[in-house]
Amino acid sequence: MKVVIVGPAHPYRGGIALFNERLAKAFQENNDEVEIITFTLQYPGFLFPGKTQFSDAKPPKELKITRTINAVNPFSWLKTVNEIKKVKPDLVLFAYWLPFMAPSFGTIAKLVAKNKHTKIAALVHNIIPHEKRAGDTALSNYFIKHVEGFITLSKSVYDDLTSLTNKPKVLTPHPLYDNFGKAIPKTEAIEKLGLDASFNYLLFFGIIRKYKGLDTLLEAMANEEIKAQKIKVIVAGEFYEDNTVYLDLIKKHQLENSVVLVNQFIPDEEVVNYFCAADLIVQPYKHATQSGVTQIAYHFNKPMLVTNVGGLSEMVPHQKVGYVTESNPKSVAESIIDFYINYREEKFVAGVKDEKQKYTWDKMTLTISNLFKQL
Repeated sequence: MKVVIVGPAHPYRGGIALFNERLAKAFQENNDEVEIITFTLQYPGFLFPGKTQFSDAKPPKELKITRTINAVNPFSWLKTVNEIKKVKPDLVLFAYWLPFMAPSFGTIAKLVAKNKHTKIAALVHNIIPHEKRAGDTALSNYFIKHVEGFITLSKSVYDDLTSLTNKPKVLTPHPLYDNFGKAIPKTEAIEKLGLDASFNYLLFFGIIRKYKGLDTLLEAMANEEIKAQKIKVIVAGEFYEDNTVYLDLIKKHQLENSVVLVNQFIPDEEVVNYFCAADLIVQPYKHATQSGVTQIAYHFNKPMLVTNVGGLSEMVPHQKVGYVTESNPKSVAESIIDFYINYREEKFVAGVKDEKQKYTWDKMTLTISNLFKQL
C-alpha cells in the first residue's frame, strides 16, 4: 500500500509521536510506501500544560515527515489536503486521541476522500478523553463522520467507539515500544542514575496527571511494611498539573527518603536507565484505556503492577507478568509487599518474556491491511 499517517511525529515528542514513527517503520518493513504528515502547530502554547511540546532528539532516519497542519488554522488544513492529493495514497491513517483535533482531522479526511481513491481510517488511542470537557462528543462525532474504519488498541476504546458508530472497527493490541535500545544490567542502570544500590526500586513513569493515580501510589508507599523493605519509588516524568498535592503527601507520610522525584520529560536515550533500574513498573491509574508504559516494560522484560481500569488488565495477566489490583492504596501496597516478600521477580520476568510474543508490529500492520480491504 501507499500510506499517509496523519498525527504527531518529530519534532513533537510524546507517546503518540513515538507510536506513529514506529508504525511508519513497520509499514516500511512490510514494503509499503509510507510518510507522516504532522503539525506546524499542535496546540497553542497556553493550552499545553508541559514545559515544551518539542523533542531535542534528531529526526528519525529514513522517514519522510512533512509539517503542514496548524490545528487552529483552516487554511493549513487545505494545504495538507493538497499535499496528500499529490501523493494519492491508498490509505490515510489518522492517529486520533483528542477531540481538539477533530475539526482539523475531520475536515482533512472529508476533502481527501473526494478523490474517490483514498480510503480513510483512524487509529484511535482514545475516543472519550481522560479529562472530559463540554463538546467532546460532538467534536469526536464530526471526525467519526468522515472516517470509514477504525483500529483500537484496547477493548475499552473499542466499546466507547461502538457506542458512537456502527462503522467497521477492529481491535489489536498496542505493540511493543522497542525504540529504546537493549536492556542493560540493573546494577549499571542504578549507577547511571546515581541511585543507592542498597535499595530496591519501583518505577512510576510518564507525564503526571490526576487520572494516573500517583497519589494512590504515594499513599501505598506509606505502608510500614513497605518502608521496612528498603524500597524506593522513582517518579520519572513531567508534572502536567500542580504538584502541591503530591509534595504534601510526601511530607505528610515522611516519604522524603522513599521517593526519587525526576520532574522532567525523560529523553528517549535515557528511558533504558529508568526501566532497567526498577524491579517493578507501577501504573496505579484511576481510569485508563491502554498505556504505552506497559509496552516499554514488556520490551525491557519488566514485571508490572496495574490497576483494574480500562484496558490495562487486558495487557497484564494477573500473577503471570505482575499484578492487577484495585485502584486504592491498600491493594497496591499488598501487591508490592507480596512481590518482595515472596520473591516474585524471576517468575514474572519469565511470564513477561512469554507474553510479549503477541505484541508485534507486523500484527499491527496486518490488522490495518485487513481493515483496508474491507473499506
